[in-house]
This record gives sequence, structure tokens and C-alpha cells, in this order.
Amino acid sequence: MVAIQHKPLPLKKIVLPVAGLGTRFLPATKAIPKEMLPVLDRPLIQYAVEEAIEAGIEDVILVTGRNKQVMEDHFDHAYELESILRERGKEGALEQARSMLREEGRISYVRQMRPRGLGHAVWCARNMTCGEPFAVALPDDLIKGKPGCLKQMVEAYNELGGNIVATMNVEREDTSKYGVITPGAANGKAIEVKGLVEKPNPEDAPSTQAVVGRYILQPEVMELLAAREIGAGGEIQLTDAMDKMIGKQPFHALEFEGQRFDCGSKIGWLMANITMAKDDPTLAKHLDRCILD
Repeated sequence: MVAIQHKPLPLKKIVLPVAGLGTRFLPATKAIPKEMLPVLDRPLIQYAVEEAIEAGIEDVILVTGRNKQVMEDHFDHAYELESILRERGKEGALEQARSMLREEGRISYVRQMRPRGLGHAVWCARNMTCGEPFAVALPDDLIKGKPGCLKQMVEAYNELGGNIVATMNVEREDTSKYGVITPGAANGKAIEVKGLVEKPNPEDAPSTQAVVGRYILQPEVMELLAAREIGAGGEIQLTDAMDKMIGKQPFHALEFEGQRFDCGSKIGWLMANITMAKDDPTLAKHLDRCILD
């Protein structure tokens, strides 16, 4: 494992790419961003922001697209709603309505004007990351864990520095759906990354350790993304830029502790709702009866 001799710079920023079209949830996502689909009583985007806050991240950067303004409204005051709740003495509901308000300037927005891939979406935030290390989280990937996945990654980053990706073990036939690492030496849950390949054919996959939607990256990745090289699927892939940093900077994968739900798929979103409901005492007692019926 590559060792570092200096303390890594603090991680204070996160980029949330939220410009996707959400075609797998049409017609629901024709007018509602997929990131606003609820899991129980919170939209997916809120789970991602809460996870970042738990990890000590202060500045949230949303890379949006057309028809995404509702996410900006979600993290702002709803003055009419708050006024009505206050007048009616609904303090609990008022607290919930204001639960995601952040200090002014802590949530920023930038447009990805054309859908050109995850790497391009991250690059669109280059001026807001200010040449600092930053995290990336994909709200489609809801990860249930205590502590949260990002907090686990930040703890590893504070020890190892460099770049860190979250990984999980998948069936070999599923490797074509993910970025997959070439693993090196292991140290507990951290694995040295020797290489990265985006969506390999199962027979060509270097391992079954698949990258999921959580990353900690050094600012040099923005310079590599600026080349706008086209990768798998005809898009600018973040994986390709990360692969170029391997061997030049410390690079590790963290096999996180927790359960990941692909909420970009209907079955993943449904399973997330069911699993979260099981943990809610007011819902769990009704859940088995509802499913059996």
C-alpha cells in the first residue's frame, strides 16, 4: 500500500451530479427529477446531503440540468408553508420543513448544459471546487450504514490521503454494469487500486470489486477531465480520468460497511423503501400485512 508522509488537506466540498434524465422512471420523471423521488418521507437528494454533512463536509455543489429547480427550492425556505404551519402550531412539521436549511452559500448550483457523462458533470463543477480535494456522491446510490459511507471514506482519507472510491463485491456477470478495480495489497477494508476499467465484459473484468457512487478525489482529476476524452458509451467517463492518476497519487478502494440500493432502478428504489420502512417502528408493524395482502 502506498504510504503518504504528510497530512492530507481537509475535505470540505462535495459534488452531486443531478442532471440525469431519469428515463427508467418515466412518466413520473417527466416533471419531477429522479433525485426528488421519495424514500419514505425524504427525497433521494436529501439522503445524499445528510450523508455528506455527517462526514463533516461543509459545501455542497449540485450539478443540475433543465427542469431541476425543484431541488433548489427543497433546500430553501418555503415561507408560505412555514407560516401556515407556525400559525397552526404544527411545530414538528415546521421543524421537518426546515430540517435541510443550510447556512447561506453552503449549497451552490451549476448547470451541465448537455448530458455528456459523469466525468463531464464533475468537470462542470471545476470552478466551485477551487483546486481543493472534493467528494462526489451519486444520489441514485442510497447507502444505508452507520456510520454513513462518506464518513467511513473520510476516515480512511484522513489516514491514507490521495483518492478513494467506495466498492462492493458483485457477481462476475454483473461487472459489465460498473467500474471495476484491479486490486493490489489489502489493509483491512482498504485495497490499493492498481487499475480501473469502466463496464468491462465479465470475462475481461480484473476483479469483482465494483465502484459504487461515492468518491474522494484530488483536484488534478479536473485537469484530466478537461481533455474531454470519450470513453464507454460515447460519454466522458470519470473512471477514465481516475485511472490516469493511479501510480501518480495514492489510490485506494474502501469496501464500505452498509447496504447499497440502486435507486435509479425501480426494484432498487422499491427495496430501499421496504428496508427503510422495516426500521421505522410506526411502519414496520404494518409492513408484513401489506406485503402479504
